[in-house]
Parts: sequence; C-alpha cells; structure tokens
Amino acid sequence: MKKAELIFIPLPGTSHLAPTLEFAKRLMDRDDRISITVLVMKLSFGNQLTKSLRTSTAASHSTSIRFIDLPQVDDLPPSQLLMTSPASYFSLFTEKHTPHVRNIIRDIIVSSSSSSNNCRVTGLVVDWAFVSMVDVGIELNLPCYVFSPFSAGYLSLLLYLSTRYDDDRELKSSDSDLIVPGFVNPVPVSVLPPCLFNRDDYMVYFKKVQRLQDVNGIIANTFSELQQYSVNSFSGGGRFPHLYTVGPLLNLIKRQPANNNSDLDGILKWLDDRPECSVVFLCFGTAGSFSPAQVKEIATGLEQSECRFLWSLRVSSSPPHDHQSTTTNGGDDLPEGFIERVRGRGMVIRGWAPQAEILAHKAIGGFVSHCGWNSIMESLWHGVPLVTWPLYAEQNFNAFTLVKELGLSVEIMRSDSRKDHDDNIVMGDEIARAVRCVMDGDSEIRKKVKEMSGKSMLEGGSSFDSIGKFIGMNFSV
Repeated sequence: MKKAELIFIPLPGTSHLAPTLEFAKRLMDRDDRISITVLVMKLSFGNQLTKSLRTSTAASHSTSIRFIDLPQVDDLPPSQLLMTSPASYFSLFTEKHTPHVRNIIRDIIVSSSSSSNNCRVTGLVVDWAFVSMVDVGIELNLPCYVFSPFSAGYLSLLLYLSTRYDDDRELKSSDSDLIVPGFVNPVPVSVLPPCLFNRDDYMVYFKKVQRLQDVNGIIANTFSELQQYSVNSFSGGGRFPHLYTVGPLLNLIKRQPANNNSDLDGILKWLDDRPECSVVFLCFGTAGSFSPAQVKEIATGLEQSECRFLWSLRVSSSPPHDHQSTTTNGGDDLPEGFIERVRGRGMVIRGWAPQAEILAHKAIGGFVSHCGWNSIMESLWHGVPLVTWPLYAEQNFNAFTLVKELGLSVEIMRSDSRKDHDDNIVMGDEIARAVRCVMDGDSEIRKKVKEMSGKSMLEGGSSFDSIGKFIGMNFSV
C-alpha cells in the first residue's frame, strides 16, 4: 500500500503546538496511509507544556507519529529581543535552525527512498513563524504548507497590509480605519496588535506575507461556517494560495480521574454540584495576569453580579509556571471578607486551570476570556458564549471580530477614569454588567453561539471536506 509521510515543523509554544498536533492527529485518523514526523525545537520557556503535548500525542498515535529533536543551537538570539521585537526574535530563531532542518529532512528523504516500506515524503507543514523554511521545501522539491494559528480574518488583514503598504510604511496610531477584504465592518487601527506599529516587527511580517506566495497552501484553525466572509476573500485567485480551514482543532479526549491531580478532580467535583449553565468561568491563558488593583475590581464585579463563578486567578507579581495550580481560596490580593461572602457560589483557582475540560462541563454557562484564538475555538465548540477581555498580541483584533463582525460575544467596556501602572482599570460595575449579560439564558448572543457550535460539529462540514482535500493533494504529488 502506498504511504505518505508529512514532516511538521511547529513553533514549540503551546498556542501554536497544540493545534498543530491536533491537525496531525486528524490526518492520521482520517487516512492510515499517512505517517507524520515532527521536528522539535527548544525555546527558552514553556518546554514542560511542550513535553506534555508531545507525550500525549505519541501515546495516542505511537505507530504513525515520531518526534525528532533538533540539535541545540548555542547562539540563539538574546531573550530580551522577545520583549522589544518578538517577530525579529523568531526570524533569527528560524535562521539559526534552518541548516539543521535541511539536513534532517534530506536524511529522511534518503532513508525513505532506500526503504522497502513504500513510503515517501510528500510535503512539509511549517508554522507561520517559520515560513522562510519554504526554501528548504523548494530546494528538496517538496510541497510546502503553512500552518496558521490565527483566524481567517487576521490572515486577511495581513494579506491586505502587504498590498496596501510598502516596506517603508509601518502602521501609525493616527491612521484611519481600514477597509479590509474579508470584513463587513471597517477595522479600527486601535484593535491591531502592537507588532504592526513596531517598524522592526512590521518589516518581518511584511516579508513573511510575501513568502506566502511560494507555498502550496495555508492551513487555518477555523471553519468557514464561522468566518465565511473572510474565507471567501481567499477564493478569488491571485497571488496567494488555497486556504484549508480545518478547525476547530481541539483535544476532545476526556481525562480519567487520577490520584495525582487532586486539584483538577476538586474543580470538576465542585462543578458537578452546580446546575447546568449556571457558572461563569474566568481564565486568561498561560500568560494572562492582572495587577492587585485590577484583581480587587474583578472580585468586586463577581460579587455584585450575584452569579456563580470559577475564577483562574494570576496576579502580576506572581509569574506563571508551567502547569502549576493551587485551588486555595485565600490571598491578600482579594477584598477583605470576599471568600466568606461568596462561599458556595464561587471558587478561586490559583494559577493554571484545565480550561478545555472546564469549558466542556455542563455547569459552565459563560466564559470571560483573553481572546486567544485557541480559547475562542474551544468556547464556540462547547457552545459557551464569551465576554471579551483581550490582553496582548492579536487578542484585541480577535475580540473585535467576535463582537462587531460575528456578534458572538459580550464586550468589556474599559473606563479611562482610573489608571494603574498606566493601564486602564476595568471597574467592578462594568465586570458585573458583562457577567450578567453573558449569563442571560435567553440572550440573542447565547442563541447564536449555540447555533455556531452545532455547525462546528458537522461531520460533513467544511472542515471535514477541507481535510479531505488536503489529504488528496498529498497522494497526487
């Protein structure tokens, strides 16, 4: 039987790696002729979560997937560059690893051609951050696909900017709203990520988008029923390749209770005792944290809302650690007497929370989120309406998409009347308003989210078809 091997080159950060591996598993589940090799690079952070994702994937597909660790690169770019110009950091990171990637892929191709297992390498799937590695594919005569962790709308924006601006013109905060193909509404410049206002980062993004002309397709963690207008903007031909919408890419395997994870078991037991759709969940990703002043306002808002809540709390002075979680309900950062007043109605988790499993629980009726795209996909899949509270990167843009373009979430309104460390503080009464709104069982937003959830689960939906087309391409080359 003819077999095909695909080589994946993911960015080893959780928000990129998790959906990439889920896509790999979808391919192997759909067609047992496919095997996948994942080339693993090491970052200076987040490696524990990367190891966990790698272990769980290998356990479920041990005969069809293998991981190859790339040699350690000694002269990586300085870590402080991540703070000043993250796009520049990953551009240099890619450059340093490309020779190792080229050598390993060449060895894999030679090994496959001399083997009797009738398997050949048919393509590369590289992360958006590593799009310049398309040169390796061209050199080795392999089709190359780019995996994007972004929404189809954000890809539309980047493609639009590459045609509107030249490399001497980064965005300015004074620029007018943008009329972007793929969007019904004008896109305010104020919702764009900071990297597009940083000249060094903008230059890197500009070059990345230009390189998309050289790839065979773009793979996106979305589904066309959700972003039909944006997806349609890719179908007119022209300079850019076909868009494969293959989401939502979620790990839906339920965890079995384990004696060594009493925190998670305690959280799920607490939810088991609450009515269906009665709890609002607050969680802000692996890097989302707040100042003590903002924490007190969140607590005040939750108390005023009178809604049941589960709150994953991280204070700015306590940096996150991989998979560290404590479900203690104490802390000087909370208003005096808060825990006693909400006892039985609310639970505070200190640090990491099992977001996917919590969103899947029947007791969850709303989600206050930082608007990372993976979190949005999880929430919509489970039919849980969101309150948007974006913090960094492209999250403001995602929030704009959800609220203004799609009408699928409630917006947190920020007040300019109070500031803390130069950041706007969201006041308790606004938090209470948003929580009560998202928990309204008869709201139009809840109805629309439930409808979209049903569309995302269609066995014969657009993503199912799109994955089939991708598989077909890799058995026709």
